[in-house]
Amino acid sequence: MKALVAPDVEAYAEAHSIPESDVCRRLREETYRSVELPQMVVGPLEGAFLKMIATLVEARRVLEIGTFTGYSALCLAEALPDDGTVITCDIDAATTELAKRYWAQSSAGGKIESRLGPALETMQTLAGRFDLIFIDADKMNYVNYYQCGLTLLSPKGVMLIDNVLWSGEVLKHPAPDGTTEVLQDLNRFVAADPRVAAVLVTIRDGVLVVRLSSDTGFQ
Repeated sequence: MKALVAPDVEAYAEAHSIPESDVCRRLREETYRSVELPQMVVGPLEGAFLKMIATLVEARRVLEIGTFTGYSALCLAEALPDDGTVITCDIDAATTELAKRYWAQSSAGGKIESRLGPALETMQTLAGRFDLIFIDADKMNYVNYYQCGLTLLSPKGVMLIDNVLWSGEVLKHPAPDGTTEVLQDLNRFVAADPRVAAVLVTIRDGVLVVRLSSDTGFQ
């Protein structure tokens, strides 16, 4: 992933944001030591952003699509009340086991429920609405995750979709590869979707912040 923000600017922003917990720091450091493609982990600044959004919407139920090593799920769980729940979905048993090891070291870890298996199948089994949905998984299914996620989002909830700038590749036309094309399609689709209001935030690799419009039939 290409850095879109100068490293010194990002470091300054991190230093003036919600601090990273000790267990999150240790999990992030082990991810970089031991896991392939460690840059996929949500960093301290985006983790602080997740916490802030969860707090602002007073989230109690969170759905995460894409666990990886569990850093973002733990950030979200740390922001929830004692009776809050994060359901996080992934297909990789090895990285999920690493996540569970660190969740067990946190007082917030008991709020996290892991679901192994294709996320779209898991989403079809879920009941009730979620106050926050965070999508950070295989990009080729992003439109499907978005569409299914809207049916699970609470009326006052927020959906966050990660990596929508894709290292700036979304600016290129024609798209250089299939993944970039899918993300371009998603960004256009969400921007034109009358069911929602959205803003694309240029934090890290780009995050779409989506809420249901006041006149949507989902409310």
